[in-house]
Amino acid sequence: MRTVSTPTASDWLRIFAPRPAARVRLFCFPHAGGGASAFRELAEAAPPQVEVVAVQYPGRQDRFDEPLITDLSVMVGELARAVTPWLDRPAAFFGHSMGATLAFETARVLRPRRPNAVVHLFASARKAPHIDQRDRLRLPDADAVKAYVRRLGGSGAELLEIPELFELALPTLHGDFQLLAGHRFAPGAPLTCPLTVITGSDDASCTPEDAAEWARHTVAGHRVHTFPGGHFYLEGRAAPLMEYLIGRLGPDLAGDRHDRHA
Repeated sequence: MRTVSTPTASDWLRIFAPRPAARVRLFCFPHAGGGASAFRELAEAAPPQVEVVAVQYPGRQDRFDEPLITDLSVMVGELARAVTPWLDRPAAFFGHSMGATLAFETARVLRPRRPNAVVHLFASARKAPHIDQRDRLRLPDADAVKAYVRRLGGSGAELLEIPELFELALPTLHGDFQLLAGHRFAPGAPLTCPLTVITGSDDASCTPEDAAEWARHTVAGHRVHTFPGGHFYLEGRAAPLMEYLIGRLGPDLAGDRHDRHA
């Protein structure tokens, strides 16, 4: 039987490359089945002005012994609580695939409490929240899970071809897909920070038309950028991705909008 302690902010967040003088914290939300280590290279590629804070969901990597969270509203509530103590400087959210949905919903929860805390949302390789994807994420068995992950590609799909690794990863994948399949988008006020959608040129799961649909979720400007590659275009491309993120965060890195956070 598992013994579970009460989570704290340090349970949920990992800083692989501290940047004590950072002007902006970039919170990175992993994909389904993924963990904080997916953003280690991005953290190491960050300049002194940007500190990457990787989110670690329960039930994986160094939180493997903790129960999975399969209710998105519960997950978002925990994420908002974990992130709040770290909002002493401007924050940007980057979410990849499932992480884009969690980043967006967490930003929505934080907005009434800390209206100016999140200065930019980066949604990566994910359809807009109002597009219903629940049916395709109701995967009935292990074969369906493997087939779905295989279609997305990336290094994770290659590892799942090893039976022992697939057996270890299957409960986490099932839990994450259950979390997404059980979530119904609730319309609400759009965000007041800029929103950038990043896609892979060969990613059929998030087309340019899908990326354009995110525009309705902010009143502060929407942009789409495409990198070469598929769903996991970011693997092995930490440096160019960080360079692009820095470009989009320019005003906040320069301190032009810091007075809003005083």
